[in-house]
Amino acid sequence: MTNNAVFSFARPKNEPIYSYGAESKEKREVKEKLEELKAKVIEIPLIIGGKEVKTGNMGEIRIPHNHNKIIARYHKAGKKEVVMAIEAAAAAKEKWEKMPWDRRSAIFRKAAQLIAGPYRAEINAATMLGQGKNIYQSEIDAVCELVDFLEFNVYFLSEIYKDQPDSTKDIMNQMEYRPLEGFVFAVSPFNFTAIGGNLPTAPAMAGNTILWKPSSMAVYSNYLFMKILHEAGLPDGVINFIPASGAQIGDYVLASRDLAGIHFTGSTEVFRNMWTKVGENIGNYKTYPRIVGETGGKDFVMAHSSAEKNELITALVRGSFEYQGQKCSAASRAYIPASNWEEIKDSFINTVENIKMGPVEDFTNFVNAVIDRASFDKIIGYINYAKDSAEAEVIAGGEWDDSEGYFIRPTIILTSNPKFKTMEEEIFGPVLTVYVYPDDQYEAALKLCNETSPYALTGCIMAREKDAQLKALEALTHAAGNFYINDKPTAAVVGQQPFGGSRASGTNDKAGSIWNLTRWLSPRSLKETLNPPKDYKYPFMEEE
Repeated sequence: MTNNAVFSFARPKNEPIYSYGAESKEKREVKEKLEELKAKVIEIPLIIGGKEVKTGNMGEIRIPHNHNKIIARYHKAGKKEVVMAIEAAAAAKEKWEKMPWDRRSAIFRKAAQLIAGPYRAEINAATMLGQGKNIYQSEIDAVCELVDFLEFNVYFLSEIYKDQPDSTKDIMNQMEYRPLEGFVFAVSPFNFTAIGGNLPTAPAMAGNTILWKPSSMAVYSNYLFMKILHEAGLPDGVINFIPASGAQIGDYVLASRDLAGIHFTGSTEVFRNMWTKVGENIGNYKTYPRIVGETGGKDFVMAHSSAEKNELITALVRGSFEYQGQKCSAASRAYIPASNWEEIKDSFINTVENIKMGPVEDFTNFVNAVIDRASFDKIIGYINYAKDSAEAEVIAGGEWDDSEGYFIRPTIILTSNPKFKTMEEEIFGPVLTVYVYPDDQYEAALKLCNETSPYALTGCIMAREKDAQLKALEALTHAAGNFYINDKPTAAVVGQQPFGGSRASGTNDKAGSIWNLTRWLSPRSLKETLNPPKDYKYPFMEEE
């Protein structure tokens, strides 16, 4: 029997964040799960067409704060597995796109409830160990944001489907929202389990089938999410999980005639290379691929002389050093008036020097290890550059230790050059560069902020004066896709601050919003004439 009910989802509420207090049940459960996952080494296969595929070409997952400890080994895809995944996506597509949309949506809503419920401790522990997050950073990412993506995207999709054109007495008009013709290639980063979950599922909800290449540093938590999706009822072949080196498989995927879209979060360089490859292959595709990407950031804190001291320090510390600055939204450059700097300098430096750093299992640590050796070496390269420059001074942190884990102390660089290298280039680590400007040059500082970096992802204005806020909003119109007033430039919440930026930061399609979901749909207009004309002649052709 066909279900012909018109189904409507209510707007969801954001998933509550657990506090993990000292004697709480949830803290005990996460600590137990951390010990359980550390005690074993799992083998992670590819999942293609619902089946486990093992290639023998192995990668390792090591704990960032204990790089001698392996917690998983995973199989890597190559050309053969790419072909298999494309075929599996094609085989699953017809049945999946014909499934009633509310039945598709029920799968993702069930996955959300599994994450919020029985898998909460495990997906937190997997993210903490595999990606080096403390419990709070993991909770807001791997649980709350991922649940919100699944719940809100279902709701936004229902709102799109409800949007229908006007009809008349004689004509019935309708919009059909078809999936794209082909498969979507989802390429996700290491730093957010939620993004890893959102990039394949957002287009899948709309009826598309997916090739998902997770980051090599996030395979552990992403594999767990893949298993949760299948437990929730995701049909085989809808999302095909193919961990791999992007350089090894990217060209094969992008050369496929059936590529219909790319959903990407990662570096600007990689995204540009992918876009170039799509351009080179444009004549080969069945349809023009949709390209959606969120890339780098050089996110700013702009302070005005009316900023409140403690609010400014808190925004700088949290915005710059939570999750070791490994957020595309993390504050990494700050413009501070001279009077404010004199007021906050000692307190700010003292606060940063006393930040507690260590392994994620110790819940009292605010900062943990950076993700891997490559990131560690890149970040200390920038710190050493500042130490060796006559235009800069390291005034806090600037120390590191890789004997056991990839630990870098939160670092503040003070520069006399507003175009200094660490004011312009993305570092992706716990490094903040401060430029102090004369109080009477606020508008010049706004101009500097707007023109210094090629990126335009996030930023904030710290000011009590409304006029100063308005000047920043105007001068920095295109400098940030997510702009914050008197708050740090991080921690966008699904359904509250749709996330994305432009310029070198991406296509600004706003993850977790209608703007993103429309990119995975190909509308068809239907017109049915109820009383068709029976003569080609129009009234204007008649004469008296």
